[in-house]
Amino acid sequence: MTPDATARPVRRTRAVPAPAVEIARRVVPPLLAVLATAAYGLLGTQQFRNLVARSWDLGIFTQLARAYGEFRAPIVPIKGDEVNLLGDHFHPILALLAPVWWVWPSGEALLWTQALLFGISAIPLTRLAIDRLGPALGSLAGAAYVFSFGLQAAASVQFHEIAFAVPLLALSLTALLRERPLAAILWAAPLVLVKEDLGLTVALLGGLIALRHRSHRLEGLGLAGWGAGWFVLSTFVILPLLNTAGQYDYTDNLGSPLEVFWPPVKWLTVLMLLLAAGLIGGRSPLIALMLPTLAWRFTGTVDFYWDWYWHYNAVLMPIALAAMLDALGDRRTAHAAAWLRLDAPIPARRIRVTAVAASAVVTLMLAGAMPLLDIVRPDQWERTWRAEPAAAALEAVPDGSVLSVDITLMAQAVPDHDVQWIHGPNTRAPDCVLSDQYAFSWANRPPADITVWAQQTWGASYETVYENGGFTVACRP
Repeated sequence: MTPDATARPVRRTRAVPAPAVEIARRVVPPLLAVLATAAYGLLGTQQFRNLVARSWDLGIFTQLARAYGEFRAPIVPIKGDEVNLLGDHFHPILALLAPVWWVWPSGEALLWTQALLFGISAIPLTRLAIDRLGPALGSLAGAAYVFSFGLQAAASVQFHEIAFAVPLLALSLTALLRERPLAAILWAAPLVLVKEDLGLTVALLGGLIALRHRSHRLEGLGLAGWGAGWFVLSTFVILPLLNTAGQYDYTDNLGSPLEVFWPPVKWLTVLMLLLAAGLIGGRSPLIALMLPTLAWRFTGTVDFYWDWYWHYNAVLMPIALAAMLDALGDRRTAHAAAWLRLDAPIPARRIRVTAVAASAVVTLMLAGAMPLLDIVRPDQWERTWRAEPAAAALEAVPDGSVLSVDITLMAQAVPDHDVQWIHGPNTRAPDCVLSDQYAFSWANRPPADITVWAQQTWGASYETVYENGGFTVACRP
């Protein structure tokens, strides 16, 4: 496993002037981080001001951030009465959102926080890519990563807890490839606090460290035990304990292991991930770190687990780039990884160029489907005709009210109201109901009169106080 440069001739690579490398590694990584943060943040702002709601998740996490910001347990009535979100998924790291809420109490702040985390992740990986591949190829590899389909899709479907996993994985894998296993372990350890399934990723990473660095075998095995232990503890003890139904909610989403390989969309996703790793990344042991995430996704019966266009691939993007860099090797030593070998010959330059190009092409192939293109489309910045009615509808609801609202204005309503979902299992009769007849949750069949519907649903008296632009507000007199 230890390279022996005297055992055979070392293939020399074309030298790049040291000043050019130093300038590139100083300028390009932070520049990409700033560009990515701005691009993803602007996409979030564009969606927020145009009332784009991909799901109820932004509202849920906004309510969680408010709870942490007010030093309360993360009770999220949007999910149901007295629902503790730590009983839904195990993500105590989201307590770090409290300071964000103090500064900017809005769901839009979460979108910019995620953008910043994605941007930061580009710095260590791009710097590593420049060191290993040279200024041009390394910079292209960093750009292909930070604007990859996995990160773009995650930004498009708005905030999720995995945003914190992306920079942690980037820092951990960069440290590992720089032969700093202890730093890799320290950066990987907090991943268990991001989401319960990442404990398995941490466990596998610990095993790989134990195999690659025999002098740190105990530390690697310790990380493996840490990850596996937290996976078991969080999934089978903590989550059921904090769950209102006393169970892990997502067990029912798992199907038969025989369904892992079907339908074909799963194979398409795997191909896209391999392309993101430049194909050659498939021979790096680091590519195995994708398996825990792909296992629960492909065993799941929910079809959007399988596709590329949600946030589930975001945590796989740092792995893809790290695996590619591992397999392409280091131009300074002329050594590369090939399965369990760390001293394989470095691939020829044409292979390195092809691999980096492939990692960019997989995103470019999707062309117009890429979410970030919206920020350069002038028509996407035109304020929706419903913006003013939406603001007026929220203004019609007294501050502090228990508000039952559908997904369109859910995140916007959280800062000033006690929000629950209009279609949720809540038993509390709300003070007000805010309905959007165009919300997808009505399946194009909204009630003819939302006030009458509210009276029938909660057995209380309501009267209409606002109606315009598809929005209706009904409050208890």
